[in-house]
This record gives sequence, structure tokens and C-alpha cells, in this order.
Amino acid sequence: VQLVASGGGLVQAGGSLRLSCAASGIIFSIKTMGWYRQAPGKQRELVATITSGGGNTYYADSVKGRFTISRDNAKNTMYLQMNSLKPEDTAVYYCNTRSLTLPWGQGTQVTVSS
Repeated sequence: VQLVASGGGLVQAGGSLRLSCAASGIIFSIKTMGWYRQAPGKQRELVATITSGGGNTYYADSVKGRFTISRDNAKNTMYLQMNSLKPEDTAVYYCNTRSLTLPWGQGTQVTVSS
């Protein structure tokens, strides 16, 4: 089982990034998946979730209207389009199932400069 998050980087405030989460070793298409993030000195928090078929999504209030979660079950991949980024979005971003049943991957660092 492996979850590999990628696509992070350094961006100025107001910029955009698109994160990807490639899953292997699981039946990806039946899982409700989520993006999580952990900022320095803070607990890991839920950012967004998407149901198995992609029909229902959830967003934390802090990212609603700016981030969009999506998935491609044929590619076993989930995405997070992040627009209008703010310095407070700086964190390591991880993917996992909504019920946190899989080992955490290495995450991808997102740094937003002001």
C-alpha cells in the first residue's frame, strides 16, 4: 500500500498549485479519500474529502471556495487544485482515506510567501 503526494512547491500569495495523490495497493475506486495538512507546530487537519465516485465533496471552511478536490479512478489518483493561496496555507499536505486506514505517505510541502 502506498500513497504518494506530489505537486507542492513555493508560490506567492494569490498563486495556484495542483497537488496529486497516486495510490497503489488498494482498491482506490471504492474509497472516500481526503487531503490533510500539517503546519509547523500544529496538528494535522482535514482539508477536503471526496466520495468514491466523486459525487460528494467536503471542504474545511478555511479553504472553501479556493480549493477543489477531484479524482480519476481510472488512474488511481486524487487531486487538489489550490487557488488564491494564502500564507496560512503553508503546510505539508498528505492524502489518506477519510477513515485514515492507510499508512501516511511522505506528503508534499506547500509554502506560500507573502
